[in-house]
Amino acid sequence: DSVSQLASLYAIPNEYDKMLSIIGAKGTNAYTWVEQTVYTNDIPSNQLETWLKIEAERFRNPIMRLFHTELETVYEEKNISLDDDGNKAWEALFANLFPTHQYGTQTTIGTIEDLKNPSIRKVIEYYKTYYVSNNMAICLSGDLDPERTIELIDKYWGNKQPSPVPEFIPSVEKPITKPVEKEVFGRDAEFLYIGFRFPGAGSREADLVKMIDMILANSKAGLLDINLNQKQKVLSSGSFLVDMKDYTAHVLSGNPREGQSLEDVKKLILEQIELLKKGEFPDWLLQAVVNDMKLNEIKQLESNRSRAHIFVDAFVRDIPWEKEVELTERLSKITKEDIVKFANENYGNNYVVVYKRTGEDKNSKHVEKPLITPLEVNREDKSDFLKSIESLKPEEISPEFLDYSKEIRFEQLKNNVPLLYRKNQENGFFTISFTVDMGSNHNKKIPLATSYFDYLGTSKYSASELKQEFYKIGCTYSLSSDYESVNLTISGLNENFLKAVELTEELLTDIQPDDQALRNLVNDILKIRADNKLNKDVILWDAMFSYGKYGPRSPFKNILSESELKSLKASELTELIKELLTYRHRVTYYGPEDLDKIIDILNRLHVKENTGLKELPEAEKFDEIPTEQNQVIVVDYPDMVQAEILLMSRKGLFNKEMVPYINIFNEYFGSGMSGIVFQEIRESKALAYSTFASFTIPKRKDQYHYNIAYLGTQSDKLEEALTAILSLLENMPESEASFNAAKKQLIEKINTERITKSSIISSYLNAEKLGINYDIRKDVYEAVKTITIDQLSSFHRENVKNSKHTFLILGDTSKLKISALEKLGKVQFVSLEELFGY
Repeated sequence: DSVSQLASLYAIPNEYDKMLSIIGAKGTNAYTWVEQTVYTNDIPSNQLETWLKIEAERFRNPIMRLFHTELETVYEEKNISLDDDGNKAWEALFANLFPTHQYGTQTTIGTIEDLKNPSIRKVIEYYKTYYVSNNMAICLSGDLDPERTIELIDKYWGNKQPSPVPEFIPSVEKPITKPVEKEVFGRDAEFLYIGFRFPGAGSREADLVKMIDMILANSKAGLLDINLNQKQKVLSSGSFLVDMKDYTAHVLSGNPREGQSLEDVKKLILEQIELLKKGEFPDWLLQAVVNDMKLNEIKQLESNRSRAHIFVDAFVRDIPWEKEVELTERLSKITKEDIVKFANENYGNNYVVVYKRTGEDKNSKHVEKPLITPLEVNREDKSDFLKSIESLKPEEISPEFLDYSKEIRFEQLKNNVPLLYRKNQENGFFTISFTVDMGSNHNKKIPLATSYFDYLGTSKYSASELKQEFYKIGCTYSLSSDYESVNLTISGLNENFLKAVELTEELLTDIQPDDQALRNLVNDILKIRADNKLNKDVILWDAMFSYGKYGPRSPFKNILSESELKSLKASELTELIKELLTYRHRVTYYGPEDLDKIIDILNRLHVKENTGLKELPEAEKFDEIPTEQNQVIVVDYPDMVQAEILLMSRKGLFNKEMVPYINIFNEYFGSGMSGIVFQEIRESKALAYSTFASFTIPKRKDQYHYNIAYLGTQSDKLEEALTAILSLLENMPESEASFNAAKKQLIEKINTERITKSSIISSYLNAEKLGINYDIRKDVYEAVKTITIDQLSSFHRENVKNSKHTFLILGDTSKLKISALEKLGKVQFVSLEELFGY
């Protein structure tokens, strides 16, 4: 601790983040896993050379002076993982699938004992050993010229020297000859993992397992989808691959229904593998799986980030690029006979099953925090290197603001149904949505109806057969709802657009009630409700957040009671589904089909008769309560190592004049690694693993702005962390250098942001909800150029300082210092029943 204090005098924190702000980068992050450490950025194309210069300097010879506070952050991350039931189950699965390989013998973050004995010297040795040119790749995708890009990489990275990297000889695992069964415990809902082990990525075996994975579960027509999920034999089940360089893990998962044991779920899942081994799946499914993969590839390749990560995966797994891009071609040559033969030879009793049971974890541990003296954060000094970056003048990129009248065709179908149309000129993918502005606030039965829809068919097709028909043509359909709207969405290959719409319209007009499916669904909903009361994320971000915003009467609790659920008739819900699109609604289409053809198809199949549409019913009104005095709401979550704290304060109704100030305030103060909150709370004081503050912009013009702040910290740091965040909210530190960097970053983001494809329609609809008919980014761009730090300070004084707060605190109350909370305001202990309404 004392050495860190001395070292901090020689450091200027966050210079890297400041430089990335200057060039307008976003998405700055890093992650590490079993075989890779990856640093990610989304950068403007005109800043490519500057970015390469920054990265070359960062990786050239990093001086790691703020080691101590960052180590505390890793302690926090470890404690978070120890609170996480999913993480416990995952570690148990890999430890037993790979008892000798590092995949199972060590975790990415390390053990408690590892973390108790840190060595900065060994960290530096690790860097010097592995961060060498022959062990690294730069993966780029975007608006760039390949030849010029390679020249620039050579200019800035050409002197990065290669060095022999210690050879990694993977352990050869012994065959698993009988089922390995393990249990882990925690408060979350029960589930299980079943894992099989195969050779690594790029192998013939890995290709076969990819096909088997999709035959078992593709979310529509796999054996698990049809035989277990669709038939409601389990709450949910799934299949996925973890394809690493040395080995591939095929993992199957399952969640039990009420009264069902994990052993029952395991038996049902393994029965589907037996059907696979007997070849009891339709012949057409293989080609449909390949087509589905091609469709997913089309969607994935629309994103620069996704393309770059395909490069990352190929590099990490040591797969030649030509082999990577021919994957679907190879898979298309795999026959049913190949699948059945491989499954019989490789899927037997050679699996590991981990049962995650609900109960006390008697082996629970946590990392004790070391002594941490807060570091002084120096915001004003600049290194010579930072000054050199600031002095660069790259070719400017001008912003592109949307003109909705030019980007979207606004048309009318029969019955005055509005159609928003935008042509997809990139590929053969379409998506069409039918939206009714009527949700659970209008009718509590709507969420149940939209869930029930998934289990229903027609007089011609059962629900399972209908899903298979859609899968055959490379399309999918779904019905979803929220508090305010219902969305029917169809998407897929545009060559089958007509067939997909015909099938969907047939379903809407000829939907058949299924009494048993409804009884099963009601029981599953009751089970999910019980499970939600065990889920920390749902408790905090749904139940507690809603309670803080609305009080005891909220849209979150506006649900059908158990008796209401059980008394509903199947025919009531099918009639409700049939009626949904007889109300006033709109249609949005993004795809390659010509507008005239879309209008013709929809007028024939969807609107049919020009008889008028029903007006929407009135919604139930839920008032957002004003924050007139400090109040502390505490919810007990036993055995939780961390405490999660959310502060919220209601402000005025939506005001578009505030939007530019909100954007610069959030950029400077509360968001990202270069923000004041992150620097002070995490980097200087090491008081939280995750923290942020935000002045929110509502979704609708009749909703309120909120000032919110979040802390995820150890229970014993609660008082100190709260004191620190409240101090920042009351007294925003002023730094001209940080403000100018935040301002420049916001301007550069807008300069280089491009809203494209179907997002243009979404952008318009979001603006419409706020009563705006233009791209509000234009207001932000013009205003931010002239906003000064004094004006920002005025915004803070008028909207943040001296605020009253609702403090939402989730943690183990036996570990929380309640006397410290009582200093903040009246403490109210709220039960889960009060939060959830059941």
